[in-house]
Amino acid sequence: MTQKECDIIVYGASGFTGRLVAEYLAQRNMDGEAIKWAMAGRSEEKLAMVRDEIGAPSCTPLIVADANTPQSLKDMAMRTKVVLTTVGPFQFYGSALVAACAESGTDYVDLCGEPAWMREMIDAHELRATQTGARIVFSCGFDSIPFDLGVFVLQEESDQRFGAPCREIKARVRKMKGGFSGGTAASLKATMLAASKDPSLIRLLKTPFALTPDFQGPEQPSGSKPQFDDELGSWLAPFIMAPINTKNVHRSNFLMGHPYGDNFLYSEMLMTGPGDSGEKVAKAVAADQSLMSDDAPKPGEGPSKAERDAGYFDILFIGETEDGKIIKLGVTGDRDPGYGSTSKMIAEAALCLVRDRTNTPGGIWTPAAAMGGALRHRLADKAGLTFEIEK
Repeated sequence: MTQKECDIIVYGASGFTGRLVAEYLAQRNMDGEAIKWAMAGRSEEKLAMVRDEIGAPSCTPLIVADANTPQSLKDMAMRTKVVLTTVGPFQFYGSALVAACAESGTDYVDLCGEPAWMREMIDAHELRATQTGARIVFSCGFDSIPFDLGVFVLQEESDQRFGAPCREIKARVRKMKGGFSGGTAASLKATMLAASKDPSLIRLLKTPFALTPDFQGPEQPSGSKPQFDDELGSWLAPFIMAPINTKNVHRSNFLMGHPYGDNFLYSEMLMTGPGDSGEKVAKAVAADQSLMSDDAPKPGEGPSKAERDAGYFDILFIGETEDGKIIKLGVTGDRDPGYGSTSKMIAEAALCLVRDRTNTPGGIWTPAAAMGGALRHRLADKAGLTFEIEK
């Protein structure tokens, strides 16, 4: 392979989620797309086995790269336009790869939901990425694309309809079928372990503005306890992805120059239904610690294809302008959020950087700030997501 011969290299392609991404790209090529892509991981033998099992062409390049061998990551980054990585927890396995991409001017997308590590990478590599033109985009899966883009789309619509952004947006997960990934569980455990050793990380994890250096916005609405919403007629429970999604939404606003306003309010919660049953479920969700248990899914594990295909998500965004005008948006996905939909989202995010948003400058980005409407339309056209204004 010659330098930058690939559009995308899928790093971690022999893992569970990486395999799904590779399978998706292989199918896109079979459907007539001309995507130049490769598979990367620690074992060429495992990569070859996965390549054959998913029906990818035998000529699909296989690249041996290992997080413990930084030079192999540098070599990989030099051979592609975008590195798409599913190898987490990223605080264990991602730092050298971000450094390699920032140095070589190579774009990067991942599935990270680890805000302390993300802030570390911003502080360490944003200046270099800006200089080399590398677009580093974290959180390109269920955390946080549907939420980050949901706010972006609703704010655009509010500006068009009312001539002003929403001062506050509430994201409410109406329905969701499908569990969280083993990578999410592993990342959560790793983050909690790191915070137990370094109290300064606890303060970073608690603030919604952890990813907006030198900017601190207003106190945000709390979604940490069960509550009843009279307007929705439903109990609400804390949503486990809110701590990362809220940080990404506020970083998007920050990166774009605060089009949502510097006093913007944002919250996320899970709807559990009305009455005593809804209250019971909300309290059970609030007390749930299953992702921290030994029984949580492990990296490399995941649901069957039938289970992935039967999954979905449905999120309601409710926006209110400074003068009280209300606007609503529904965002849905047609596969389980942690695997089926996530694998499509990150693949399309990588393709969006290569084909649609070549003018986005180097830096460390969020999906909405880096790709905006181009990613929204790509996901709607290719990846089974919908973004619909509701009455």
